[in-house]
Amino acid sequence: MTDALWYLGRGSGVVSLVLLSIVVALGIGARSGRTAFGLPRFAVNMLHRNAALLAVALLVVHVVSLWFDPYAQLRFFDLVVPFAGEYRPFWLGLGTLAFDLVLALIATSLLRHRLGVRGWRLVHWLAYLCWPISLLHGWQTGTDAASWWLRSVLVLSTALVLAAVAWRFTPSFARFPARVPRRVRTPQEVR
Repeated sequence: MTDALWYLGRGSGVVSLVLLSIVVALGIGARSGRTAFGLPRFAVNMLHRNAALLAVALLVVHVVSLWFDPYAQLRFFDLVVPFAGEYRPFWLGLGTLAFDLVLALIATSLLRHRLGVRGWRLVHWLAYLCWPISLLHGWQTGTDAASWWLRSVLVLSTALVLAAVAWRFTPSFARFPARVPRRVRTPQEVR
Protein backbone atom coordinates (compact mmCIF):
# COMPACT_ATOMS: atom_id res chain seq x y z
CA MET A 1 0.00 0.00 0.00
CA THR A 2 2.86 2.38 0.79
CA ASP A 3 4.33 2.03 -2.69
CA ALA A 4 0.91 2.69 -4.25
CA LEU A 5 0.47 5.89 -2.23
CA TRP A 6 3.97 7.03 -3.10
CA TYR A 7 3.48 6.45 -6.84
CA LEU A 8 0.02 8.02 -6.71
CA GLY A 9 1.43 11.07 -4.93
CA ARG A 10 4.27 11.53 -7.41
CA GLY A 11 2.22 10.84 -10.51
CA SER A 12 -0.68 13.07 -9.55
CA GLY A 13 1.73 15.88 -8.71
CA VAL A 14 3.47 15.68 -12.07
CA VAL A 15 0.23 15.49 -14.06
CA SER A 16 -1.24 18.34 -12.01
CA LEU A 17 1.78 20.50 -12.85
CA VAL A 18 1.50 19.66 -16.55
CA LEU A 19 -2.20 20.55 -16.47
CA LEU A 20 -1.45 23.76 -14.59
CA SER A 21 1.02 24.68 -17.35
CA ILE A 22 -1.67 24.04 -19.95
CA VAL A 23 -4.14 26.11 -17.90
CA VAL A 24 -1.73 29.06 -17.76
CA ALA A 25 -1.08 28.86 -21.51
CA LEU A 26 -4.80 28.59 -22.27
CA GLY A 27 -5.53 31.47 -19.90
CA ILE A 28 -3.07 33.65 -21.77
CA GLY A 29 -4.55 32.50 -25.08
CA ALA A 30 -8.11 33.13 -23.91
CA ARG A 31 -7.21 36.76 -23.16
CA SER A 32 -6.24 37.30 -26.78
CA GLY A 33 -9.83 37.00 -27.90
CA ARG A 34 -8.74 34.89 -30.86
CA THR A 35 -9.42 31.30 -31.64
CA ALA A 36 -6.74 28.84 -30.63
CA PHE A 37 -6.04 25.37 -31.97
CA GLY A 38 -8.89 25.87 -34.42
CA LEU A 39 -11.38 26.08 -31.54
CA PRO A 40 -13.85 28.92 -30.97
CA ARG A 41 -13.26 31.19 -27.98
CA PHE A 42 -15.94 29.55 -25.85
CA ALA A 43 -14.30 26.15 -26.38
CA VAL A 44 -10.89 27.50 -25.35
CA ASN A 45 -12.48 28.97 -22.22
CA MET A 46 -14.23 25.67 -21.44
CA LEU A 47 -10.99 23.74 -21.99
CA HIS A 48 -9.19 26.21 -19.71
CA ARG A 49 -11.79 25.80 -16.97
CA ASN A 50 -12.01 22.01 -17.21
CA ALA A 51 -8.22 21.59 -17.28
CA ALA A 52 -8.04 23.82 -14.19
CA LEU A 53 -10.63 21.69 -12.38
CA LEU A 54 -8.77 18.50 -13.27
CA ALA A 55 -5.45 20.05 -12.17
CA VAL A 56 -6.99 20.98 -8.81
CA ALA A 57 -8.49 17.51 -8.38
CA LEU A 58 -5.12 15.91 -9.06
CA LEU A 59 -3.45 18.39 -6.73
CA VAL A 60 -5.79 17.25 -3.95
CA VAL A 61 -4.95 13.61 -4.76
CA HIS A 62 -1.24 14.56 -4.64
CA VAL A 63 -1.51 16.21 -1.23
CA VAL A 64 -3.81 13.65 0.39
CA SER A 65 -1.91 10.59 -0.89
CA LEU A 66 1.41 11.99 0.37
CA TRP A 67 -0.20 12.92 3.68
CA PHE A 68 -1.28 9.32 4.23
CA ASP A 69 1.98 7.88 2.91
CA PRO A 70 4.15 6.80 5.87
CA TYR A 71 7.33 7.33 3.83
CA ALA A 72 6.63 11.02 3.21
CA GLN A 73 5.81 11.62 6.90
CA LEU A 74 3.89 14.84 6.31
CA ARG A 75 1.92 16.42 9.10
CA PHE A 76 -1.32 18.30 8.48
CA PHE A 77 0.53 21.41 9.60
CA ASP A 78 3.04 20.89 6.73
CA LEU A 79 0.18 20.85 4.23
CA VAL A 80 -1.22 24.26 5.14
CA VAL A 81 1.65 26.27 6.67
CA PRO A 82 4.46 27.00 4.20
CA PHE A 83 8.09 26.34 5.12
CA ALA A 84 7.25 24.42 8.32
CA GLY A 85 8.11 20.91 7.08
CA GLU A 86 11.14 18.91 8.14
CA TYR A 87 12.06 17.49 4.72
CA ARG A 88 13.56 20.15 2.45
CA PRO A 89 11.56 22.89 4.20
CA PHE A 90 12.03 25.57 1.55
CA TRP A 91 11.12 23.41 -1.45
CA LEU A 92 8.28 21.64 0.34
CA GLY A 93 7.15 25.06 1.58
CA LEU A 94 6.88 26.26 -2.02
CA GLY A 95 4.49 23.39 -2.70
CA THR A 96 2.47 24.31 0.38
CA LEU A 97 2.41 27.95 -0.69
CA ALA A 98 1.20 26.97 -4.16
CA PHE A 99 -1.49 24.77 -2.58
CA ASP A 100 -2.61 27.68 -0.39
CA LEU A 101 -2.78 29.94 -3.46
CA VAL A 102 -4.92 27.34 -5.24
CA LEU A 103 -7.23 27.20 -2.22
CA ALA A 104 -7.58 31.00 -2.41
CA LEU A 105 -8.38 30.73 -6.12
CA ILE A 106 -11.02 28.09 -5.46
CA ALA A 107 -12.61 30.07 -2.63
CA THR A 108 -12.80 33.27 -4.66
CA SER A 109 -14.12 31.42 -7.69
CA LEU A 110 -16.90 29.97 -5.58
CA LEU A 111 -17.65 33.45 -4.24
CA ARG A 112 -17.24 35.17 -7.60
CA HIS A 113 -20.81 36.43 -7.68
CA ARG A 114 -20.25 38.17 -4.31
CA LEU A 115 -16.79 39.56 -5.08
CA GLY A 116 -17.58 40.97 -8.46
CA VAL A 117 -15.50 40.56 -11.59
CA ARG A 118 -12.82 43.07 -10.59
CA GLY A 119 -12.19 41.52 -7.17
CA TRP A 120 -12.23 38.01 -8.55
CA ARG A 121 -9.85 38.92 -11.36
CA LEU A 122 -7.44 40.52 -8.88
CA VAL A 123 -7.22 37.30 -6.88
CA HIS A 124 -7.22 35.20 -10.05
CA TRP A 125 -3.87 36.75 -10.98
CA LEU A 126 -2.44 34.52 -8.23
CA ALA A 127 -2.64 31.67 -10.74
CA TYR A 128 0.25 33.24 -12.59
CA LEU A 129 2.25 33.23 -9.35
CA CYS A 130 1.16 29.70 -8.51
CA TRP A 131 2.68 28.19 -11.66
CA PRO A 132 6.37 29.11 -11.15
CA ILE A 133 6.13 28.27 -7.45
CA SER A 134 4.73 24.83 -8.34
CA LEU A 135 7.41 24.37 -10.97
CA LEU A 136 10.20 25.10 -8.48
CA HIS A 137 8.58 22.76 -5.96
CA GLY A 138 8.55 19.97 -8.54
CA TRP A 139 12.10 20.75 -9.63
CA GLN A 140 13.60 20.30 -6.16
CA THR A 141 11.27 18.11 -4.09
CA GLY A 142 10.90 14.36 -4.10
CA THR A 143 12.93 11.36 -5.09
CA ASP A 144 12.47 11.96 -8.82
CA ALA A 145 13.69 15.57 -8.77
CA ALA A 146 16.94 14.74 -10.58
CA SER A 147 15.53 12.13 -12.97
CA TRP A 148 15.73 12.77 -16.72
CA TRP A 149 12.04 12.14 -17.32
CA LEU A 150 10.87 14.63 -14.68
CA ARG A 151 13.37 17.23 -15.85
CA SER A 152 12.07 16.72 -19.42
CA VAL A 153 8.46 17.21 -18.31
CA LEU A 154 9.42 20.36 -16.40
CA VAL A 155 11.40 21.77 -19.33
CA LEU A 156 8.50 21.11 -21.74
CA SER A 157 6.02 22.68 -19.32
CA THR A 158 8.27 25.71 -18.97
CA ALA A 159 8.65 25.97 -22.75
CA LEU A 160 4.87 25.90 -23.20
CA VAL A 161 4.25 28.72 -20.73
CA LEU A 162 7.19 30.79 -21.99
CA ALA A 163 5.91 30.43 -25.57
CA ALA A 164 2.48 31.66 -24.45
CA VAL A 165 4.05 34.58 -22.58
CA ALA A 166 6.24 35.46 -25.58
CA TRP A 167 3.15 35.38 -27.82
CA ARG A 168 1.38 37.61 -25.29
CA PHE A 169 3.94 40.35 -25.85
CA THR A 170 3.91 40.20 -29.64
CA PRO A 171 2.09 42.88 -31.65
CA SER A 172 -0.33 40.26 -33.05
CA PHE A 173 -1.76 39.67 -29.56
CA ALA A 174 -4.81 41.88 -29.17
CA ARG A 175 -6.52 42.12 -25.83
CA PHE A 176 -9.77 43.14 -27.45
CA PRO A 177 -9.55 42.25 -31.14
CA ALA A 178 -11.72 44.03 -33.65
CA ARG A 179 -14.91 42.16 -34.32
CA VAL A 180 -16.04 41.34 -37.79
CA PRO A 181 -19.24 43.26 -38.52
CA ARG A 182 -22.23 41.01 -39.03
CA ARG A 183 -24.46 41.43 -41.97
CA VAL A 184 -28.10 40.50 -41.57
CA ARG A 185 -29.55 38.87 -44.61
CA THR A 186 -32.84 40.13 -45.95
CA PRO A 187 -35.76 37.71 -46.51
CA GLN A 188 -35.17 37.94 -50.26
CA GLU A 189 -31.55 36.79 -49.86
CA VAL A 190 -32.58 33.79 -47.77
CA ARG A 191 -34.64 32.29 -50.58
